[in-house]
Amino acid sequence: MAIADEAPVVIAGAGPGGLTAAYLLTKRGEHPLVLEADDVVGGISRTVVRDGWRFDLGGHRFFTKVEEVESLWHEILPEGDFMLRPRMSRIFYKGKFYDYPLKAMNALRNLGLKEAVLCGFSYLWARIHPPPDESNYENWLVKRFGWRLYRTFFKTYTEKVWGVPVSDMPADWAAQRVKNLDLTKAVLNAVMPKRNQTEITTLIEEFQYPKYGPGMMWEVCADKVQAAGGTLETGARLSRIAVERGGARSVTYTQGGRTHTVPASHVISTMPMRELVHAVTPPPPAEVVAAADDLHYRDYLTVALVVPEARSFPDNWIYIHATDVEVGRIQNYGSWSPYLVKDGRTCLGLEYFVFEGDAMWNMADEDLIALGTKELIALGLAAEGDVERGYVVRVPKAYPYYDFSYKANVETIRKWIDTEAPNIHPVGRNGMHKYNNQDHSMYTALLTVENIFGADHDVWTVNVEEEYHEAGSTGRDAPVLPRRDAAPAGTLDPG
Repeated sequence: MAIADEAPVVIAGAGPGGLTAAYLLTKRGEHPLVLEADDVVGGISRTVVRDGWRFDLGGHRFFTKVEEVESLWHEILPEGDFMLRPRMSRIFYKGKFYDYPLKAMNALRNLGLKEAVLCGFSYLWARIHPPPDESNYENWLVKRFGWRLYRTFFKTYTEKVWGVPVSDMPADWAAQRVKNLDLTKAVLNAVMPKRNQTEITTLIEEFQYPKYGPGMMWEVCADKVQAAGGTLETGARLSRIAVERGGARSVTYTQGGRTHTVPASHVISTMPMRELVHAVTPPPPAEVVAAADDLHYRDYLTVALVVPEARSFPDNWIYIHATDVEVGRIQNYGSWSPYLVKDGRTCLGLEYFVFEGDAMWNMADEDLIALGTKELIALGLAAEGDVERGYVVRVPKAYPYYDFSYKANVETIRKWIDTEAPNIHPVGRNGMHKYNNQDHSMYTALLTVENIFGADHDVWTVNVEEEYHEAGSTGRDAPVLPRRDAAPAGTLDPG
């Protein structure tokens, strides 16, 4: 069955959600138009290439329990282009590396027998005398882990990456982010590890990975879309969606200084929801625009430093709990794939989580490279003279920011779209203002395409906040934070 309207489906954004939708539409004989504001595809799942070095923005482990998504990965990318990679992460705290997930002997050796015993007593005390108020994240954690383990493995890192005191964070964060990872399960895993654990999705031991990085997947997908008759325009920013007669009828975009207007049968949007609302003409009611303006985002930047291969480490990334440095996490791109780096050297990606426009975001590249070099040396991961060169990649609107009003704001916008323009379909992370992972974003696109052809899926239930989805997906969830205008500039944990 083809779409009755001769106008194409217009897709805003060529990231995982947008390109998945485009690919599935071409399989149904449609010829979608994909508009991508950047000059490359992949969104935040793109692979940045600089002088032959490849950087994975955020680190994308290809692991999912959504069977339809798994099938799509292998339909798009040939088997020979996937690698099976070991999962390894550690926590750096007070000059020592802790295995993550925790392993009993490693943790005991690093903590020391005395501290381990004190942590045990602290845990028992908290279970017997729990904090009376569990409405904030700090007390929620203390009740389940005790004060000493909380300070060791939660407080310093969380406050550094979010820039908000843990005691000011609502307990909603905890109910989503670590609800399946309690101390009993962690200890059982540490003492009796099982290969390829998936009950707690943070405990997976290996994952799939495209050998040239996640962007490889979306570059191939983009080629397939165009070969099947779809159109992809890069450097094309959607600026206007004309809504009349109960739906979107055309879109306007700018490209190379020229403006183009094309008809649209449907609009699938992965653009930030705030930008989507402002693109609609005539403008939606004031309360809808106000809701959009009250949606906020977190941003981050990566400082990639080229160092000798001797400075490599086996981890995909290391969580930096040290409070004397600003960096929140360090990736070793060579541990993701040897195809990302060059012989004799590796590249370490220092991740800083910020707000667009704050002091760190506005630092000159050379100053950020100098800061990253200084912090890498301070952490003992490099020595003077090791860093050969550096690169900086800034990613605006990398993560939707969850404050106390975001749900109501999203619902206001959603209801207006459902009533006034039901052929506009928000999908993906920024499109839905939900902390979707790559597989979630793809799944929302898949269900949306089915809806266009007559299905009746509630795409909004595909979200990491939902209990049923937690049990059947990657399990990485988003926190709820204080209001954006009340939060100091800081950093965030991308998962």
